[in-house]
Amino acid sequence: MKKKLSLLITASTLAAGILAGCSAGGKNASKEDEFKVGVNLELSGAVASYGQSLESGIDLAIKEINADGGIDGKKIVPVKVDNKSDLTEATNGALKLIDQDKVSAIIGAATSGDTVAQVQIANDKQTVLLTPSGTAPNVTVNEDGKLNEYAFRTSFIDPFQGNVAANFAINDLKIKNAAIYADSASDYAKGLAAAFKETFTAAGGKIVSEESYVAKDTDFSATLTRIKGKNPEFVFIPGYYEEVGLIIKQAREMGITAPFMGADGWDSPKLIDLAGAKNLNNTFITNHYSSEDPDEKIQKFVSAFKDEYGKSPDAFNALGYDSVYLLKDAAERAGSTDSDKIKEELAKTKDLSLITGIVTIDENHNPIKSATVLEYQDGKQVFKTKVDPK
Repeated sequence: MKKKLSLLITASTLAAGILAGCSAGGKNASKEDEFKVGVNLELSGAVASYGQSLESGIDLAIKEINADGGIDGKKIVPVKVDNKSDLTEATNGALKLIDQDKVSAIIGAATSGDTVAQVQIANDKQTVLLTPSGTAPNVTVNEDGKLNEYAFRTSFIDPFQGNVAANFAINDLKIKNAAIYADSASDYAKGLAAAFKETFTAAGGKIVSEESYVAKDTDFSATLTRIKGKNPEFVFIPGYYEEVGLIIKQAREMGITAPFMGADGWDSPKLIDLAGAKNLNNTFITNHYSSEDPDEKIQKFVSAFKDEYGKSPDAFNALGYDSVYLLKDAAERAGSTDSDKIKEELAKTKDLSLITGIVTIDENHNPIKSATVLEYQDGKQVFKTKVDPK
């Protein structure tokens, strides 16, 4: 009996010690010598190109920061999950990262849908969720206007991209009428389409055709025929590269020569394979940055990325990289790996110089920063202009 009692007392003492150790650093605080960060990305599945590009940027930033002493002496330890471009997997990944891995923050996902799938979990479990590229407004603010307290983003939001695209069409291309061809099941596409239409028509433009498709469609001939029949001067296609590449290829084969324009969802090397380099001539996108931008900070990043990976970085590479540095800045100002304290400092971010712009986080946890317009010329993205927020 004494032996059992002694074992019971010893076990209780150990349990108390473990609990004390867990609570010593605060909720979701990493060990003293590390800063544990979850990475929940689309590393396989339909939009794996986005997740893989973000991962490369994240890895480079972590390598640089750790080589420079980490964050207040703490080494960044990434814990990665592949959400497989699936909402359920994204949700399960967030639960694992928070409950099992005890991360201080999560970077991800790439798309708005896979990010929104994690938002309620992040709020309920009071853990920072930072999406590098989820651009839909409802990532950070619910449909009822309520702020998602623990959700932040590195990218600008869809309405800003839609406004930039519309103004570029009106002012730079001198377009008077346009067609909109959007994915009817995508919040990303619908948000961009609505913003483009509002800005374009307010500036005197006319929408002559509005058509839709659904993700995974491969034959767009019927809707493209209807669009062609309206003879638009310009076609706005807010969507992801998988469908956009096929749409542009089929449109050009049908004899539609009008300029096309989209947003950051086009930005994948696979777009060129799907559409064909020649077919992409006379197309444009709004994006987060350009590797051709002469800015000294950008060119330093481009050089470092080329040294690491042997190729020029795209916008998703840059957004992944910036997300780590945005988190680093907040954690250093917080002086802690506690998620609550990091959250408070993220919300106070002001004039932070990153690769994709000088960032100030607004009251809705969205960054105020510039956008870039790029043109495809023989399969290469060419820097056109940079547009600052008004």
